[in-house]
Amino acid sequence: MDHNILLFSIFLIFSGAAVLSTVALYTRQSLLVAYMILGILLGPWALKWVSDSRVNAEVGELGIIILLFLLGLHLKPQSLLHVLKKVSLVALISSVIFVGASFAVLLLFGYAVAESLIIASALIFSSTIIGLKLLPTTVLHHQHIGELMIGVLLVQDLLAILLLLVLQGSDLGNFDWLHMGLVLLTLPLMVVLAFLFERFVLRKLFRKFDRIREYMFLLAIAWCLGLSQLAEYVGLSAEIGAFIAGVSIASSPIAFYIAESLKPVRDFFLVLFFFSIGARFDLSYFSAIIVPSLAVAVMLLILKPVVFRYLFSGLGEPKKVGWEVGMRLGQASEFSILVAYIAIHEGLLSAQASALVMLVTMLTFVMSSYLVVMRYPTPVSMSDKLRRD
Repeated sequence: MDHNILLFSIFLIFSGAAVLSTVALYTRQSLLVAYMILGILLGPWALKWVSDSRVNAEVGELGIIILLFLLGLHLKPQSLLHVLKKVSLVALISSVIFVGASFAVLLLFGYAVAESLIIASALIFSSTIIGLKLLPTTVLHHQHIGELMIGVLLVQDLLAILLLLVLQGSDLGNFDWLHMGLVLLTLPLMVVLAFLFERFVLRKLFRKFDRIREYMFLLAIAWCLGLSQLAEYVGLSAEIGAFIAGVSIASSPIAFYIAESLKPVRDFFLVLFFFSIGARFDLSYFSAIIVPSLAVAVMLLILKPVVFRYLFSGLGEPKKVGWEVGMRLGQASEFSILVAYIAIHEGLLSAQASALVMLVTMLTFVMSSYLVVMRYPTPVSMSDKLRRD
């Protein structure tokens, strides 16, 4: 790619993101929405100022890899088991309900059974980024609402990884059982290899050179990208490799520092990732998918608080607790877009169906963010009484 084109594209993306982010903050909206809108405006379907498909595709994939690596860094196996025991049943039952409801709505709009099932499965997840960013940061780790949300999100993240494995081992109308068997065999071997390498190599290197922060940063990035490439080589995906890389060092004493030091990198690629989402959204499908997208988005926004209210009540939680969890998790997820991205590459979704997933995700991002900031404490709430850091 021409150097000047790449530099000019980055200039347009970050300058435009700064402008739209200012507007988003004044309107109490999530910055991620601003990045996606910018992608639509500057991408190949509108102004065409950033129209090189390689920029959108490669940057988007690298953003996903970094995102999943950081997600894995926060999943300590010991604390994960404690949280999952409490909320796993709630997360699983709610996921089945959300799949069934979305599947029924999509069938009513004439989508094929296989595509409806994949789209419905993609939309069961809630956004980790939006859900946690709209919680008051000073009480995130000791607030009960935060604990329940994180538990549900962790279960959904694990389901998303499983769904990605299933999609990679399937073909529309012809499931490849041999490939799936090899994947199921390769995955645990890779997990064991990752933990052994962390235990006997990485941990010793981190301890020996822990004063050299630049080295720890480089080693963490190399581990993430190295395991991503290995996963892709053995038939998994680069995204799954990055997730395993993160989980494998989550219990290391140095994990917190790595996560903190990689936050600027994460934020940089988050801008590019969500920009690429908007840039890949094909506006030519808008008129065909806007009605079913709105129907599914509104249905999820209404259904999620109701479902979580009753399910958490079964665990002895107050009704308002389950209701607030459902409101805060009312949106679709970054994983929804990732599932659509993988599915279209595997030939399981049409371009129109993939555009529907993206539009539902963007609509729920916008609507859910507004509902939360108007009713609950967040760093960007509409009311000063609700605004908390």
